[in-house]
Amino acid sequence: MKTVFFIWSAVALLLAGIGVWIWRSGKPARFFTGADAPEVNDLKKYNHAVGTLFWGYALLFEAVGLPFLFPRMQPLGFLGTGLGVVAISVALPVFYSRIQERFQQKK
Repeated sequence: MKTVFFIWSAVALLLAGIGVWIWRSGKPARFFTGADAPEVNDLKKYNHAVGTLFWGYALLFEAVGLPFLFPRMQPLGFLGTGLGVVAISVALPVFYSRIQERFQQKK
């Protein structure tokens, strides 16, 4: 199970790396695949907010994967992991929409 947790942690690090890339980007972050980046009124603050969103997601993703380290928690732990990933994945676009509303240029 440690191998599974190692892979899980690698994915969490990848998500955190995306957050760093967005934080440092000189262009507005594109959140949804295929969608154009929004026109924002403060690029730096917008990218910092989206980068922080990805860091928070990576941290929560790592936390819900902790049951992989404890084999005794397998049945209940895996249920919690599955439900936890669904919950944070549903929350991610909700929080992004709030960020987008806050920083999107008014036409």
